[in-house]
Amino acid sequence: MKRLYFLIPCLLLFWTMELSGQERTVTGTVTSADDGLGIIGANILLKGTSTGTITDFDGKYELKVSGPEAVLVFSYTGMQTEEITVGSQSTVDLVMKASAELLEEVVVVGYGVQKKSVVTGAIASVSAEDIGQTPVLRVEQALQGRAPGVQVTNSSGQPGDAITVRIRGAGTTGNADPLYVVDGLPVGGIDYLNPGDIESIEVLKDAASAAIYGARAANGVVLITTKSG
Repeated sequence: MKRLYFLIPCLLLFWTMELSGQERTVTGTVTSADDGLGIIGANILLKGTSTGTITDFDGKYELKVSGPEAVLVFSYTGMQTEEITVGSQSTVDLVMKASAELLEEVVVVGYGVQKKSVVTGAIASVSAEDIGQTPVLRVEQALQGRAPGVQVTNSSGQPGDAITVRIRGAGTTGNADPLYVVDGLPVGGIDYLNPGDIESIEVLKDAASAAIYGARAANGVVLITTKSG
């Protein structure tokens, strides 16, 4: 009987250890401190491993972890990287804050982001602050005089008429219009954009900078990041 009493606690301890080592699923939502909206494509990595996932269109995610000691590493371009220990939680939400220092040091390019110090291609940048200094009706007008090598013209001179953008140094194939990429997605035009909604504009003026977009970038690339993107 004494032996039985001794075995029972041992078995319970073993059973508890087994449960702690079993995988379980952690879910959560990643939102922005700026507007409270879900962040699309935020990275969640299980620290010390190559296991991870990204948030969906609502900022939601789910990831399997092996125990309460697991640490989740949250990262997203322009946001502060955060680490959270899972513990006993089954839901781990995070409100990400913008990293002003990071935003000043990186430049958006076709293949993601790089530090300005290592970008060798010909790139011109226009910030939201630049745009705000001289209010404009069209996004294209924000490039006039602010992006070296970029020519912006309105053939008729009438407000609302088509505006032509030509990037000096780029090719002149086809209609010579540059490729517009808004929040990472190539678009046919940017007439629908409000200048007040623009966070930044990057103009890729040479083949090295625009190579990721292939033949579509023969006339240069205009990368636009909106405040909601």
